Order: sequence, then C-alpha cells, then structure tokens
Amino acid sequence: MIVNQAALAGIYRSFKTIFNQAFDEVSPIWPQVAMRVPSTARSNDYKWLGSFPAMREWVGDRVIKDLAAHGYEIVNKSFEATVAVNRDDIEDDQIGLYTPMVQGLAQSAKQHPDVLLFSLLKQGFSTTCYDGQYFFDTDHPVGGSTVSNSGGGTGAPWFLLDLSRPIRPLIVQIRKEPEFVAVIDPNSDNVFKRKDYYYGVDDRKNVGFGLWQLAYGSKQDLTAANYDAARAAMMSFKNDEGQPLGIKPTHLVYGPSLDGAARKLIAADRLDNGATNPWYNTVELIPAPWLA
Repeated sequence: MIVNQAALAGIYRSFKTIFNQAFDEVSPIWPQVAMRVPSTARSNDYKWLGSFPAMREWVGDRVIKDLAAHGYEIVNKSFEATVAVNRDDIEDDQIGLYTPMVQGLAQSAKQHPDVLLFSLLKQGFSTTCYDGQYFFDTDHPVGGSTVSNSGGGTGAPWFLLDLSRPIRPLIVQIRKEPEFVAVIDPNSDNVFKRKDYYYGVDDRKNVGFGLWQLAYGSKQDLTAANYDAARAAMMSFKNDEGQPLGIKPTHLVYGPSLDGAARKLIAADRLDNGATNPWYNTVELIPAPWLA
C-alpha cells in the first residue's frame, strides 16, 4: 500500500468504525448500580446529598435544610489508551492485524467506569463520603445518634444495595464521553523517529459515593445470619427526624470468590435440609469480576 494522506484517512475511518461497533457491543455493569451524572466543569459539588428527600406535614413555615455542613466534591480526571501502528505494516497491507487492538481499546473504554467504580466500592470501608465518615462505617451521624451500615469483618467484601430509587449509592460522573482519536500526520515526530502512527481513545470522568443509606457493606462470611442482619439494618434506617426511610435492599454485589455462597443463599429455592429457603430471590445478584 502506498502510504499517503488518502490511505491514512481511510485507515482512520476503518478503525473508527471498528471501534464504534465494538464499543456498542460491550455491556458494562455500572449502569445497574450507579447514577450517571453529567458534568460541565472541572468538578461537581454534591453537598445536596446531605438532604435525603422526605415529605413532612406542612405546619407553619417550610423547613429548609442547611447544606453548608456537607461538602462532597468529585473532580474529573482524564484517561487514555493508545496503540501504535507501524508504517511498515501499512506498506505491507497488514492493517488487519490491528483490528483486535482497536476492539480492545473500545472494550477498555466502555468498561473503565466499572474498573473505577468497583475499586472505589472496595475502598468504601476506608474512604469518606459526603458526611465526612467512611462510606461503610459504624457511626454515621443521624439526628442525635449514630447509625452503622458496615458489618465489619476481614474477609471478601459483599454489598447490599437499594437500587430502586433515582438517587443511587454510587455515582459515575461524565465530563467527556470516550472519543476515538489519531495522530496520522506523516510529518509528526513519532512517524519521523519511530515510523509509528498513533490511534487511541480518551475521556474525562470520575466516580464517587452517593447516599450511604442505600448501601451496606460487610466483610463477614456471606451466611444467612449475616445477610439477615444486613437487611434488617438497612430497612431500619431513618432520617434526622426519626422517620423511616423505607430502604429495602434490591441487589447483592460480590466478587468471584463469593459466587457459590451468593447463589446458594439467594438463587436456591431449597436449603440443604430440603426446607424452603426464606431468602430465595429476595435480591438480584450482581457478580462483579472487578471485585476480585
């Protein structure tokens, strides 16, 4: 193949089509567990998380919650992935060799929020959220007392989430969608020095914590007793005025090492002794390989 601007432009269009097709075929996990928040600036402030929506009888003036006590900012970060296509391979009509690499770029870009989000979820026992406490903690301040959404333990983590509401326990903040880009100027330094043309993807985004009240994390063994205790704790959560929040866990999120225990606990309709399993299908299962 003669390497000229027309040939390079054609390769770019071909790679972009391959990228877009592969991108559309990937189904990430994060849309199930997180709320997508668009961003138009360097960062977003989520101090409004300090006001859990709840109706009250209107007697006298409206009660306006002061959000000044809460401050939680998610700062966008830039991410990229790039591959190099050697000029010799273009001249030798070996472009097809790079198709899996372009498809890999697309898959990586589409799944990258999963990587970030589940890494953050694992760190929830030691990373603060909007109220200044760890996301999974034993002493979240509520009213004049404290509330726990952590089961403690030292084993593989598992998480109960209430995903029935518009507000979610996790946030994926999008500043810029993944964009397929290229450096294919024959006069560029990378071509002159290394005979390489660059193709890649970049975006801007970040992840963060939403409402801790919609999540319960535990590193205890995934047993019926510990599952029961976690459900009971979540369904007992109240707001600052002592009003029940109506939380009900809908999903169980866990890593590969707990797949057998999770399916035995939730997906089996019978216990080992043949009795009816009271926890059968009480939540949906979300196995997350990123929690490995």
